[in-house]
Amino acid sequence: MKKKAEKAQANPEGSMSLSGHLRELRNRILICVILLLAVFTLCLSFAPRIVTMLTDMGKQFNYVYVYIAPQELFLVYMNVALVGAVVVCFPVLAYQIYAFCSPGLSAKERSYISGALIAGAVCFLLGVAFAYFISLPFMLRFLIQFTGEVDVSASISIQSYVSFLLTVFVIFGLVFELPVVSVLLTGLGIVRAEWLVKGRKIMIVVIFVLAAIITPPDIVSQIMVAVPMLGLYELSIVLSRAVGKTKKTAAEAVE
Repeated sequence: MKKKAEKAQANPEGSMSLSGHLRELRNRILICVILLLAVFTLCLSFAPRIVTMLTDMGKQFNYVYVYIAPQELFLVYMNVALVGAVVVCFPVLAYQIYAFCSPGLSAKERSYISGALIAGAVCFLLGVAFAYFISLPFMLRFLIQFTGEVDVSASISIQSYVSFLLTVFVIFGLVFELPVVSVLLTGLGIVRAEWLVKGRKIMIVVIFVLAAIITPPDIVSQIMVAVPMLGLYELSIVLSRAVGKTKKTAAEAVE
C-alpha cells in the first residue's frame, strides 16, 4: 500500500514514469522478436515452395536458373523466409508500435493512425499483387528477349532473380501506399490537397523518372508502372480533398 501511495504521489495525473516506459518498450520489443523468430522458422519450411512459385513465373519465358556458390540457394531460402516473416508479422508489429505511442496521441490522431494501418496493409498487398500479375511478367519477357540477339544462353543466378522479384514487390507495395499516406498526413494537418495539386507537374516528372529506374528500359514497362502511379496520385488528391472537407465541416459544426 505504501508503494502504491508513493507511485500515486509521483504520478498524480496517472502518467507513466520513465522506467515504466522503458519496461513497456522492452516488453513490446521482446514480443516482436519472439513472434518474428517463430514465424521465420515456419516460413523457412515453406521457402522451397515459395521459391518454386517465383521461378515458375520465369520458366514460362524460358528462364533457366543456377546457383554459383554452395550456400547461395540456402541464402535465398533465408531471404524469402525473412521477407515472409516480416509481411506476416507486420500487423502485430504495427500494432505494438501504435500501442506504445497511442497514449501520447489524441483520440482523432488515434483514429486516423489505426485506420491508416489497416488500409496500408491492404494497399501493400494490392501493390504486390499488381507487380506479380501485371508488371513482372512484362519485365521478365522483355529482359529475356535480349538473348535472341546474340549467341548467349541465359543461366540466371537464383539469388539475383529472387532478389530482383522481392525488390519489385517491395517497391510496388510502397508505391500503393501513396493514397494512405496522403489521407493520414491530411488528417493530421501536415498536408493539404491544394499542395498536392500545385505539385502535380513536378510529381509527374518524378513518377516517370522513378518508373524508368525500377523497370527495364522499354516504353511499355515504364508506362505500365507510371500510369498506375499517376492514378494513385490523383486518387490521393481526391481523398485528401474529401478529408479536408470533412475536417472543415466538423470544425464549423463545433463553432
